[in-house]
Amino acid sequence: MKNTYALLLIVAFLGSAFTSNAQKKTKFKTLNYLYSISGSKTVAGIHNREPNASPARWTNAIDSVTGKYPGLWSGDFLFQQDNINNRQLMVEEALRQWKKGAIINIMWHACNPAMLEPCGWDSKGVLSKLTDAQWKEITTDGTPLNKKWKERVDEVCIYLQFLKDRGVEVLWRPMHEMNQGVFWWGGRPGPDGTLKLYQMLHDYMTKVKKLTNLIWIWDIQDFGSLVNDAKVYNPGTKYWDVAALDVYDNSGYTPEKYNVMLSVSNGKPIAVGECEKFPSAKQLLAQPKWTFFMCWSELEFKSNSVEDIKAIHNAANVITLDEMPGWK
Repeated sequence: MKNTYALLLIVAFLGSAFTSNAQKKTKFKTLNYLYSISGSKTVAGIHNREPNASPARWTNAIDSVTGKYPGLWSGDFLFQQDNINNRQLMVEEALRQWKKGAIINIMWHACNPAMLEPCGWDSKGVLSKLTDAQWKEITTDGTPLNKKWKERVDEVCIYLQFLKDRGVEVLWRPMHEMNQGVFWWGGRPGPDGTLKLYQMLHDYMTKVKKLTNLIWIWDIQDFGSLVNDAKVYNPGTKYWDVAALDVYDNSGYTPEKYNVMLSVSNGKPIAVGECEKFPSAKQLLAQPKWTFFMCWSELEFKSNSVEDIKAIHNAANVITLDEMPGWK
């Protein structure tokens, strides 16, 4: 135990020694912070899924169990009418969490632009498909379907602009699990597939909508095809700032998955974008480049014991909100 504690102190010292250099890497406070802890510590996070009327529900649940808030708060623009109506409440919570010093992560389970919005978690909504002809249309500027998609994007840009105007940096995680074919946007390999729509979205939101407060997350899932997927679905490092892996299969946090993400990161931060079973403090010591993990709302409490939740949020190499540096 003493040797482990001494090792943690050494790692923490080395991490702090390189902080000043890491802080020069980007224009983002949040991203610089991730660079500074990479290799030494990991931020604990949790997603706050439905309803947007209670956008801190699961963050507060962690506090009720551990007496600590996670260092990363996550929200979602979502797709049902009530949640669309309460998007403003969600971004107002993001602003509150930012002021408290949390890392802000936002994602979007978007409705298929070839279908109606609002939509459901079904074959006519988030889990629907586009035909090959529709895919070609949505990825061709100026077509009716492309314009419809941009109209949907414009709707969420209003809320991201709200955060920009208030100085809030957002880890922006659109089109998550790009190698996951269950979503209408995912599972299309090749240069004209999923990554093309992601690239177009990036350019539209940054160059046309001028959303300069977004830190782009490229996210894939840990399927058996991960080695190939990490290459095939990579839109190019100029299109993302953080590479994230969603860990859901039964093999957990294997060295192979970790090394795949390191191999494609190009020196940029890597993270566990989603999980139900979080990594242990011991696993994070062996895989110290994970800069944060984000458990999925209620799944954290279904797949981890109360004792494990307490342990991870009190581990020396895991950062909670009270240990965050603040964004002033």
